Amino acid sequence: QVQLVESGGGLVQPGGSLRLSCAASSFIFSAYDMSWYRQAPGKEREFVATSARSGTNTNYADSVKGRFTISRDNAKNTLYLQMNSLKPEDTAVYYCSIWRFSSRYWGQGTQVTVSS
Repeated sequence: QVQLVESGGGLVQPGGSLRLSCAASSFIFSAYDMSWYRQAPGKEREFVATSARSGTNTNYADSVKGRFTISRDNAKNTLYLQMNSLKPEDTAVYYCSIWRFSSRYWGQGTQVTVSS
């Protein structure tokens, strides 16, 4: 069974930084593209960033491009999201995700709150 455990969220002031981690287990991490999504209160879950299997190819939502960086350590089965220049509108629960065998799997999420 796929297991994804996010960590690293918290309260940060506007302009600050956070680094999220997602520890993966029970599947071959290096064989799959991995993604981050987020869901703000009262809004639908939205795509944030994705990393191809090798980590070389990445893609970002326009709203985070230039501020967020997705990366992965295949030796540690861990996905990261470095978030810089955070804005109040980045406040959301952040989820890591994998598409595997025609199903999308999610972690439990980690809360990020950007507020002064």
